Amino acid sequence: MGIEEKINADVKASMLAKDSKRLEAVRALKSVILLLKTSPEGLTEESAMKAIQKEYKKRRETAEIYIQQNRQDLADDELAQAKVMEDYLPKQLSEDEIRAEVKKAIAETGASSGADMGKVMGAVNKVIAGRADGKLVSQIVKEMLG
Repeated sequence: MGIEEKINADVKASMLAKDSKRLEAVRALKSVILLLKTSPEGLTEESAMKAIQKEYKKRRETAEIYIQQNRQDLADDELAQAKVMEDYLPKQLSEDEIRAEVKKAIAETGASSGADMGKVMGAVNKVIAGRADGKLVSQIVKEMLG
């Protein structure tokens, strides 16, 4: 079952279960998928994953802003949607797993200073694409090269 079929099935299941929070999140994903289908590039599993990841990241960042503004009620809604979107993404790597991959990439590229960060990031991103937050990976690379 492709991502589009899974999302459509989940929309239907959420409607039948009268789960409005889940339905809202899944409908947002369905909207993104429909936009991808009509785009010049078309819909592929890879483009769908990138789009879902982008939506997930948006929800997390919005929740952080709401928390800073002392609007926990709105933050909870965004975090609930992000939690639903996690079901469609590949399992995220832990910080220790990311550190192990960064260590391998540093050894492979022969990086020794912050100037080699681009080489290391390129090598790491090929291996962990879509399974870790880029900000966290960047932070770990800086720390290990610095």
